[in-house]
Formats: sequence, C-alpha cells, structure tokens
Amino acid sequence: MVLKLFFPSCCSSADSGILIGRWISEQNSAVILAVVHFPFIPVQVKQYLGDVQRVTKVSVSVLGSWSNSKQEKEESLSEFLEDLGTIFCHEPWIQISKEGDSKFWSCSTLQKHSKNPQEEEIILVYYDQRKVMLSHLHPPLDTAGQRAEDASKLSAIFDTVARSQVLFMTDRYDEGPIKLTHWQSDGVEASIIVELLKQASVPACMLLTFLLSLVSGICRSRVLKFWPLSFLWSKLSTCEQLGHRLQHLQVISSNKKAQNQNQLMRKANIFVSLLMDVALGILLMSWLYRKNRIGHLADTLIPVADHVAEELQDLLQWLMGAPAGLKMNRALDQVLGRFFLYHIHLWISYIHLLSPFIEMILWYVGLSACLGLTVALCILSDIIALLTFHIYCFYVYGARLYCLKIYGLSSLWRLFRGKKWNVLRQRVDSCSYDLDQLFIGTLLFTILLFLLPTTALYYLVFTLLRLLVVIVQGLIHLLVDLIDSLPLYSLILRLCRSYRLAAGVKFRVLEQQDGKPLRLLMQINPLSYGGVVQTYRLPTYSCYPRDSWASLCKKLFLGELIYPWKHKGDKQN
Repeated sequence: MVLKLFFPSCCSSADSGILIGRWISEQNSAVILAVVHFPFIPVQVKQYLGDVQRVTKVSVSVLGSWSNSKQEKEESLSEFLEDLGTIFCHEPWIQISKEGDSKFWSCSTLQKHSKNPQEEEIILVYYDQRKVMLSHLHPPLDTAGQRAEDASKLSAIFDTVARSQVLFMTDRYDEGPIKLTHWQSDGVEASIIVELLKQASVPACMLLTFLLSLVSGICRSRVLKFWPLSFLWSKLSTCEQLGHRLQHLQVISSNKKAQNQNQLMRKANIFVSLLMDVALGILLMSWLYRKNRIGHLADTLIPVADHVAEELQDLLQWLMGAPAGLKMNRALDQVLGRFFLYHIHLWISYIHLLSPFIEMILWYVGLSACLGLTVALCILSDIIALLTFHIYCFYVYGARLYCLKIYGLSSLWRLFRGKKWNVLRQRVDSCSYDLDQLFIGTLLFTILLFLLPTTALYYLVFTLLRLLVVIVQGLIHLLVDLIDSLPLYSLILRLCRSYRLAAGVKFRVLEQQDGKPLRLLMQINPLSYGGVVQTYRLPTYSCYPRDSWASLCKKLFLGELIYPWKHKGDKQN
C-alpha cells in the first residue's frame, strides 16, 4: 500500500521530537501539524492533545517520531524514538529522519501490533501550513464522478489544518511544558492596534445595531403603509436602494459570529462595498460643490427641458399631417394631436413654475451623495422619471387606446368565425349568433380596423420614446447593481492573496534519489476571477425589467405597459 504523508515545510528544520497530527484511515494518509520537542512528559502531551481534541473536534494524536541528525548528539536517541511508539500506541508508527542538510529524508513505518506487517511505500508531500490553514477550498462546479471524490479527499486535508488553529497558538516563547514547532513558532501574530480595534468594535456595533433597529422600526410603522407613502416607497428606486443598504448595515453590524467561511466573506464583501460606495459618493459630492457646478447644472436644465418640449411639439405636428406619406384618419389624428399638445403645454408651465427652486433642490440632492454613489444614481433615475413624466403619460394613453382596439378586433374576429371566449373555462368555445349581432359586429370591426393605423402610429412613436427613457434608467440601475453585487473584498483577496481562495491543488515532483521516498510539493491553485464573482456575488434588487426579448415583443404588440421598476414580489435574492 501507499502511505501519503503531508509534512509542513516550516518544520523541516525543527529539533528532534515527536510528530503530532491526524491519521486519515480512509485515505491511508497522515497530516502532520507540529513537532513536539524534547524534553517533554508523555502524560502532559496526552493531556494537551485531549484538550485540543475537545476544542477543535479533530482527532489529533502522536503519529511518529522526527529525528534531525544535525542536533543529535547521543547514539541512543534513535532507539529512544522507537520506544516512544509503545507509549503512544499508534499504528503505524511513522519514523522520519533527516541527515544533516540533505534534502532526502529517510521515512519508514513500524507495525508492532500487526501479525502480518507489510512494507508500505511512502509519498512525502510538503505543504505550506500557513497558506493551507488560511485558504478556503471551493468545490468544483461539476461535482460529479472522480473530481467530486478528489475534492472530498482534499477538503479533509484542508479542514484538518484549518480546524487545528488552536494548536498553532502555542509558540516557543510560551512558558508551558510543551514546546512546539509549526508555522507560528516565532510568536503569535498580533498587533496592539488590531486588538484595540477589536475591543472598540463591539460597543460601536451594538450602538449601530440599536440605531438601525430604530430606523427599520420606523420604516415598518403603519404611517408608511398608507396609500401615498406606500406608493412612493414602492415606486421610487431611491427608497428601494436605501432599504437595501439598511439591510446591508444590519448584516455587518450584527454581533453574531459568522458560522462558516461563506458568511464571513459575505460580511467582508458587504463592508468593502459600502466603503467603496460611500467613498465614490463623497468624491462625486466634492466635484459637484466645486466651482459652482450645481448652479451651472440648474441653469442648463430649463433650456434642455424647453428644447425637448419643442422637439415633441414638432413631432406631434408631423404626426398630425401626413407622416411618411401615410394617409391617416383626419378626425382621430387631429383629436389625438391636440390632446397631446395640450399635455405638453401643461408640462412646460409646470417646469417654469419650478424653475426658481431647481437650484435649491439640486443643492440638497447633491448632499445625498454622502450616503453613497448608488443612492445618488437612484436619485438621478427618479429625477429622469419625473422630468419625462409627460412622455410616460403619452405612452400610457397610446398603449391603452391601442390595447383596447387590439382586444376589440380579436373579439370581433372570433364573432365572424362563430366563436367566443369562455371566461369560466378560459378557452374558446363555439357560439351561434343572430343576424343583428353579426351586423353590429361587422360595423364595429370595420370602424376599429380603419382607425387602427392612426392609433398604431401614435403608439409606435411614444413607445420608442418610452423605451429610450427605460434604456437610460436601465443603464443607471445596471451600474447600481454592479456596485451593489460586485464582491470587491473577494476580488482584492484573489489579487493580493490568491491562496486564500483555493480551487484545488497541484503537485510538483521534486528532485528524487534512489532508495528515498517520493517527494512532492503541494501548491494551491487559486480560484479564477469569474469563479470568485460567481461564488461571492452579493444579492441585489432589480429596478428595471429583465424580460426576454420574446416576452418584451409580445408586450409591445399587445399594448401592455412597460415599467422601469419591478414590484416587491419580484426582487432578486
């Protein structure tokens, strides 16, 4: 049989002693975690390992002996190391011997209690203990067959080292009875500033949690459930984004410890996303309030609105004539054109009525950028929705009129074929009509059919304008979703410390010598950037339609309304 021995590279120069680690019988492999140096008392070693097992839930035991001939001075030391196998009683007893500065070690196993001892071939695998402990192994996406089995074997190795973190808290400067060598042998890595921040973060998180619970309680109060406020809260993307960020603040300010690596990474990603969002918002705010840019923006807004209104008036005048040489119904064309021109007149009056207050409104809106760039973008989307409200009204009027005619024509077409729509059974059934019904149906079908081109042209023009506005709002919310969902912390971790996000391992064959065990070096394969985004992408809400092209074309043909938002029941989790 082949015995796989995972040995930490940081222990290659350790003094002679005994090897402690975990024996994985299913894989016939041993994971060495540390080396215990002489002198030691076996009872104290067993007691210490028992305490480690209770804390880590890992079956840590003494696996064998380690001999470094560079420090060896007594000839009887090798015999003493063999006799330790009778005290700690592990089967098989692993013996590793290093001769001077040689890279090739002698490895053997003893099976004293076995009746038929078999000579095992040993594969010595070196691994970086610090990287393996800090890394998080991600299973492959196609977890099936041989790859899933290999991933489960690797996860046992990574899990053993990661859960044994308590073992690494003992260093050579510790005054305890046991001296260990591992990746933190020179002292536990810590900083006074980090410890002070940890102590100060607890009351800060408690205060922030109390304030957030107070704000969320106000948001859930009955006052906001009445019609005007509830309607605005559900339709304005700014309110949706504020609620989304409020949930993020509640997650990162919670004093509950993360249960696993995924929850820890989610909190870190949310925290870094909030910091980046607020930093970009402050940069935008400083740019707006410099050189009186808000005043220039307010002075430009009114002429732009007047220019858009003039273009719409010219478009309506073109539709009221003979657009593209098409012959329209004169009476219906004049009624629809004058109706829409009156709405544009009302809209221009409304804009000029607000013109003295626009600079003040923009000044206060600019202050909201301190809440984050996403909040400022959502406010921009809502301002666009308010400034193009007349286009939305034109689209709704045209869509309703067009939809009424389409459904009327389809119903009258069924009348010609002797069919009708059964409301109860939701199907088309046969029906017999008398002569008067067929006559009235023919008249109505003819009227609707000849009025359809005029209505369809107005509907087509205003639908294109509406789609233009929806596309602009969709691009803004696409940027908001990108900032909200991008796992910045995971991407930075992948760039700076790629071993923390492990997708697997690769083994490199080291220099070999006859009669010595096979030497391999285990290296961590980092997760790809696409895999990082796919694994740690944060949930977002959607404020723009995500319909397929077929569904969107069907809605346009039937005259159904297209909203720039999704309802609360359609949020993306």
